[in-house]
Amino acid sequence: MSTDDVGRAVTRRDAAATATRRTRRDRARRRRFTAALAAVLGVLVLIGAGAGAALAVQGPRVTAEQFDPAAAVTSAGARMIFTMSQALHDVEPAQVSVEPEVPVTVATSGRSVGLRFGTPLYDDTEYTVTISGITGVGGGPAATVSRTFRTPALEVYVMRRGEDADTVYRSPLDGEGAEALFSHPHIEDFRATATALVASTRDEDDRPQLIVTAPDGSGARTLPLPAEDGTIAALQSADRGDVIGYTWTDADMSADGARASVLYTASVKPADADAEPVPVTSGGEPVSAIAWRFVPETDRVLVLTFDGRLLLTGPGEEDAVDLGDAAGILGIARGTTTAIIQRVDGLYRLDLSDGTAEPLALADADGYVGAVVPLPDGDTLQQVTVAGASTVYRASPGGAAQEVFGVTGSDALLQVCVSPSGRYGAFLVQPDAASNPYRTGYDLPLPETLDTHVVDLDDGSEVSVLAAFGISWCQVAPA
Repeated sequence: MSTDDVGRAVTRRDAAATATRRTRRDRARRRRFTAALAAVLGVLVLIGAGAGAALAVQGPRVTAEQFDPAAAVTSAGARMIFTMSQALHDVEPAQVSVEPEVPVTVATSGRSVGLRFGTPLYDDTEYTVTISGITGVGGGPAATVSRTFRTPALEVYVMRRGEDADTVYRSPLDGEGAEALFSHPHIEDFRATATALVASTRDEDDRPQLIVTAPDGSGARTLPLPAEDGTIAALQSADRGDVIGYTWTDADMSADGARASVLYTASVKPADADAEPVPVTSGGEPVSAIAWRFVPETDRVLVLTFDGRLLLTGPGEEDAVDLGDAAGILGIARGTTTAIIQRVDGLYRLDLSDGTAEPLALADADGYVGAVVPLPDGDTLQQVTVAGASTVYRASPGGAAQEVFGVTGSDALLQVCVSPSGRYGAFLVQPDAASNPYRTGYDLPLPETLDTHVVDLDDGSEVSVLAAFGISWCQVAPA
């Protein structure tokens, strides 16, 4: 055997030995890895079991909350949602309490329990919500969730007409520090939605415009209208959906097919900036409205037609529900389906959910009953006028009445409105009517000087007097 052969043999033996050692090391590493993995899995199992045991011992816990107090004071239907640490048995209404008392519904889904407030909340008020006896589907003790929060103070939008321009303001209830948001040479009316201000104006050619801005008055743009020239009236906004409505009358009523007080709705969302307004129809024909209202918390409308029929319908729908004859719509209480309507034989409460009606109990007071404004709790504000003096009563469904506001002498009461929660009344007054003439040149003429008195309806105290009109609580313009 040569020296080279010997070297090759030695090399093969060394290589074989090296491979054997490497194999042994790899096997050892795998055994150590397997042991470590088993240990880790064992620890995780123990942790999981411990966590499960802890949950079983502790019961459900809150892991997240969702609630907007500012939205809760402006409209009904605000939701408070708690996400819990485990799936839940259904929570019953009897397990929920709210102080001060507010009607509330409850729904449970998986790990979440949600509360829906049936009416807007009072502003600047501390509330405590308690849900007791919450149990998880996996067992364990019951838990109680209690939260205390304070709602923000209300702000309102109002308008003033001036010599050179009309201006929409945002103001606290006391009127201090009111902020000018939008000015225009000619504003007929305006409305506020959740995300926008909408002003009905006339341009320099005396043609109508609907100008939409952000809530702070920025980003002004115009909405498409049914035609180039005509008259916009009865501007209103829905509580939800960023939808407005108005009636349209063509400028030339002698033309074939001219429209008179045809009801239209339109979206004010930026994404719908170029969308054409949609006529409200019945039986495939556009509806001409003497009066109308958005149904609270929806975009459906209650319409009084020219032939005296009361229709409940939606934007563009043809399946309108006929609710019978009527002579007027006085209002719909926020957070409810109760409308106050006028018929030839008197005033009625109309339940829009089933069409039933019952006579409205009137305040026991002498005089002519004018404005009637429903409150969320079932009471109504009733304006009674006698010998030139107007008194507003808060009347219960049974007829018991308490005076909350009045004007005498030369002052005139022009409009009655309520805040979303029903806590405040807003009373539009024409001071010294004999020497306070109407400002002409508007489709909606109003006196030169106007005051809005804000009154706490719970105790009758006057909160403030705002030198403006059109407070954003009003669903319609002053008559």
